[in-house]
Order: sequence, then structure tokens, then C-alpha cells
Amino acid sequence: MTKALNYVLVRETQLRVFLTDPEVPLDTNHLEREIRPIPMGRKNWLFCWTELGAEHVGLIQSLISTCKLHDINPQTYLIDVLQRVSQHPASQVIELTPRIWREQFAGEPLRCPLYKSNEARNANR
Repeated sequence: MTKALNYVLVRETQLRVFLTDPEVPLDTNHLEREIRPIPMGRKNWLFCWTELGAEHVGLIQSLISTCKLHDINPQTYLIDVLQRVSQHPASQVIELTPRIWREQFAGEPLRCPLYKSNEARNANR
């Protein structure tokens, strides 16, 4: 019982947030489901060759998971951002994060030329 009470006392601030805001979820299962592919593919990423390569894999996985949390197609997001990043002002780079990108650019994302040619080919069928 003492261990449980100490747990509550140490996390009192976080528990008060949970109790005052009904939007705060009771558990983190939704987050754990998003990171499940990471341990499943650990052997695949064992040989990233360098620490920088491993760091980049982590960044891409984080972006993809964030896209999924915000109901964004990761492929659409990455294609748009990779095309947009060269012309977007560096001072406004926060606009290219998934949450804000969805509000500003998801309605009309930039597409790759292959998408347009496939779209035209499908329309002719």
C-alpha cells in the first residue's frame, strides 16, 4: 500500500490533469500500438551502418507514427513535404510538422509527377 501511495504522491500533478480534463486518455495503448512496428523490425534495422543512419531511421519512424496519429497518409505527407521543403521559408518550418501541415496543406497536397500520369491513365480506362 505504501508503494502505491508513494506512486500517487510523486505523480500528483499528472493525475490532477487526468482528473480535470476528460480529453486526457486513461491509458497509452493508442501510442503503444503506433510504436509496435519498431520492435518488430528491430532486426531489420540492426545494421544501419552508422549511428547517423540509425538516428535517421528513428526520425522517419517518428514522422510516420505522428502522421498516423493525425489521420494523415504518410506517403502523401512525405511526398508533399519533400517537394515543399526547398521553397518553404526556414523560419516557418513548424508548418511542415504533421499536425500543422494537416491544417494548412492537406486539402491540396503537392503530388509527384507519377501520381498525375497514373491518374490520367486510370481516367482513360
